Amino acid sequence: MRRVWFVVGWIFVVLALVGTALPIVPTVPFLLVAAWAFARSSPRLKRRILRHPRYGPPVRAWQERGVVGPWAKAWAISAMSSGVMLSWWLGLPKEAVAVQAVVCLLVAIFLLTRPTR
Repeated sequence: MRRVWFVVGWIFVVLALVGTALPIVPTVPFLLVAAWAFARSSPRLKRRILRHPRYGPPVRAWQERGVVGPWAKAWAISAMSSGVMLSWWLGLPKEAVAVQAVVCLLVAIFLLTRPTR
């Protein structure tokens, strides 16, 4: 099972790398999953994620205290809102837009209930 977690960890590291290049793709959530998977397969790689100068602090803050920074909350909610509006503007089926809106609303509520410090 360690190999499966190791592969999952690397898949999410690659997705996080894509997120560093594409502004609409998040980086830290993918690193959270990667750190979680590496905790089960490679503690050394988990430590590497946690010690990263830029992405380590938000990953540690989430793992230790469930903290999501105010900038990350605002960005995530703005991106989700923009995605729903784009779907509506493109004329996607109303049912699909409604499901997307409900899921995004639930995620936004979850984010807003997380501590910020």
